[in-house]
Amino acid sequence: MKKHILTALGYIVATFATQATSHFVVFAKHYADVAILKAEPNFALGFSSMIIQGLILSFVFEKSTFATESTFDSVKLAWLFGLFLVSYIALAEAGKYSVPNVTSWIAVEFLVGFIQFTIAGIF
Repeated sequence: MKKHILTALGYIVATFATQATSHFVVFAKHYADVAILKAEPNFALGFSSMIIQGLILSFVFEKSTFATESTFDSVKLAWLFGLFLVSYIALAEAGKYSVPNVTSWIAVEFLVGFIQFTIAGIF
């Protein structure tokens, strides 16, 4: 159980650090231009999502063929999870919501997702 908690914490740290930096510092204007986003997000809901995702990632990792001593194997599994999640965020959301620039939205979301899940895999 300790490994699951540490894995989930690693995911939460990687996700919060990456997404907060992206949303509030590096790409603040990118997100501010999206009319449907709240100016003040509900952090409790975001953390709840990260806890659920981190625990799922941990349990799947433990039962997968990626559960080796290799950090790169951990990163590969995290990239698969990232591709699953970020494909929705980058593509489907750009198709459903009024984003100012679809190309920019897709590029930013895939870049930030790649960074987030790489760090999560390393943790």
